[in-house]
Amino acid sequence: MSTTQSSSESVILQQYYRDLISGSHILHYHNVVDAFGHLSVRHPFKPEIFIMSRNAAPGVISSPNDLVEYNIEDARAVDPNAAAGFAERCIHSECYKRYPDVHSVIHSHSEAVVPYTISGVSLRACYHMAGFLGTSVPVWDFADAQQPDDISDLLVRNTHLGSSLAATFGTSDSKDGSPQHVVALMRGHGLTVLAAGIQDCVMRAIYTQKNAAIQTTALSMRAADSSATAPIKYLSQKEVADTTSWIKTSAHRPWGLWLREVEACGLYANSA
Repeated sequence: MSTTQSSSESVILQQYYRDLISGSHILHYHNVVDAFGHLSVRHPFKPEIFIMSRNAAPGVISSPNDLVEYNIEDARAVDPNAAAGFAERCIHSECYKRYPDVHSVIHSHSEAVVPYTISGVSLRACYHMAGFLGTSVPVWDFADAQQPDDISDLLVRNTHLGSSLAATFGTSDSKDGSPQHVVALMRGHGLTVLAAGIQDCVMRAIYTQKNAAIQTTALSMRAADSSATAPIKYLSQKEVADTTSWIKTSAHRPWGLWLREVEACGLYANSA
């Protein structure tokens, strides 16, 4: 590799670090994560490696020193002396392993979403910003994948649990093996979001939470009004397809706003 190429790759990698840190701050600012939850990205030049923060609250990570590289094959740190990582990093490694075109993963315990993991009510796209949710969102149950020696704390601590969760996203009809769903719920736990990049992944996580809040409001309104007879009108299959296509071209707009918000907040620091 030439010196010029090496320098160019260094600049790109530095931007990945910066976006990973900023994305973590944005997710915290919008209450998608709190002291728990995590965002990761596939390494731009080493597709067998992914990057995520050390075991710390997303809002407090602030520099590349807080980031750790992991092998996708087994979720082990590339550097055996790296800082302690998240117990649930196998969520990320197994999703990257199964779906080569996925380059960013988020795991969240969003309180607006969790009711849809336990109630039997399907989370569905009900407004145009969340068409990517489709006409249904799958729910993964820890109990279905649990083996006798797994701790019953609902945490995805190993590769067989991570592999089971990753399989829940399904496979689309396209030849590239991309996931059929980009969001999967986790019973009594939260959700996992997949995307081709950090900005798209953050946007999907935030608008999944917003969609859940809107759907809950709509369901509550119907329950409170005995005269309501028409069913809730969710997005149709064509509306899902068209809104999903549209939003792909618009991720830069909310990202720019959200970035300014966290930069102006005073709570977050990013030296990458």
